[in-house]
Amino acid sequence: MAKKEPTEMTVEEKLKALYNLQTTLSQIDEKRALRGELPREVQDMEDEIAGLQTRIEKIENEIEEFRAAITMKKGEIADAQRHVDHYKDQLNDARNNREYDMLSKEIVFQELEIQLCEKKIKEALARIEERQALLQQNREQMADRMQVLEEKKGELDSIMQETREEEEKLKEKARLLEAKIEERLLTSFKRIRKNARNGLGVVYVERDACGGCFNKIPPQRQLDIKMHKKIIVCEYCGRILIDPELAGVKPAETEEKTKKTTRKSGSRTSKTKAEKSEE
Repeated sequence: MAKKEPTEMTVEEKLKALYNLQTTLSQIDEKRALRGELPREVQDMEDEIAGLQTRIEKIENEIEEFRAAITMKKGEIADAQRHVDHYKDQLNDARNNREYDMLSKEIVFQELEIQLCEKKIKEALARIEERQALLQQNREQMADRMQVLEEKKGELDSIMQETREEEEKLKEKARLLEAKIEERLLTSFKRIRKNARNGLGVVYVERDACGGCFNKIPPQRQLDIKMHKKIIVCEYCGRILIDPELAGVKPAETEEKTKKTTRKSGSRTSKTKAEKSEE
């Protein structure tokens, strides 16, 4: 039998294909729902760890800069101390008061430089201590996040392992079903499905109402849906409507009527039996 092109399919066949596709996609959604928020949580955790890593590197660089500044200030102190010793030696050979005063001022200036450098070193050491405490805090936080990330990844991998094979089969089935549906109709279906809160683009009529938004459908419109002459959408939510029989579902109302009929016939039988026993 030759394979029908999507454009050659009857409306009923198109609706059946759409409903089968909807059912398959809903099953894929269920598999993904099992994973829940785990993929997003793993991604957020990875982003947080990357941020912590960047912060740790920045703190480490700041500590190195402070240490380099301390080394430089220690060198400046050594230079200033050499100048002090030199000027003190020259004091003994000063030829006059003016030269003596000038050397004394230089000694005082160099000693002030030494004090200033020592102050800077103390400040740098204090900043290093602060940064080291912050570094330790960030490292502990990162280690904690890494542990949580490993647990989340393990949990996600476990769920993925269980559902991956089945999900791939469903995806392949969906691809085959999509190939049977004409492009324009498939695009419309995907747009409807994307805008629908529960991801349902095709729903069947249930209790005289739309199976997606539960708004009542007029009797004439229900008759048109059962005729399968054209594709009909819900005027409230825009979902494609099909009749329950096409979806392979027995209408709830019919079931209720059947139950009522069974009850009535049952009560009639009981009455007849009771009447006969009286006679």
